[in-house]
Amino acid sequence: MEYIIFILLAYLLGSIPTGLIVGKLGYKKDIREHGSGNLGATNTFRVLGVKAGIIVTVVDILKGTLAAVLPIIFQIEAVHPLIVGIFAVIGHSFPIFAKFKGGKAVATSSGVILGVNPLLFVIMICSFLVILYLTKYVSLASMLTGLITIIVSVVLQEFALTIVISILTAFVIYRHQANIKRILNKTEPKIKWM
Repeated sequence: MEYIIFILLAYLLGSIPTGLIVGKLGYKKDIREHGSGNLGATNTFRVLGVKAGIIVTVVDILKGTLAAVLPIIFQIEAVHPLIVGIFAVIGHSFPIFAKFKGGKAVATSSGVILGVNPLLFVIMICSFLVILYLTKYVSLASMLTGLITIIVSVVLQEFALTIVISILTAFVIYRHQANIKRILNKTEPKIKWM
């Protein structure tokens, strides 16, 4: 019963469509009608700009973090934070509050990691920024960061974390199928550094 309650809470947390809310309240825009049509942070950056993109990124990360630490906050040891966190990621990608069409799970997945292993989260962010700087592809940086994080978790001998990160990375790669095709066709948009 406890698991069901936490899973539902995590899913509902993840389902909060941050990009949609920020776009409609702050900019009178539905970002689903612009850019890639995605509700995630990357499309927010492209459609609404840096300020909105940062807000959406931070909130989407914190959705995963809060979901993962819910069992810790309520001191329910029988409920594993990583399992709960996965459902926040599912909620973010398939949000009940936005017709089950959400983001690609990168920020919320990293938020789950932040909730259980802040050091690994820092390594993830650093890896992402380096890869992004070198390739200028947000999608490629996201996928490669997931693979690097799996390797680091193995080195750290975090068995449960390795399994969950592998699941999350596979999910992120699955959600980026269209991006992979565009990268191979050299039609994927690159970010522009100032």
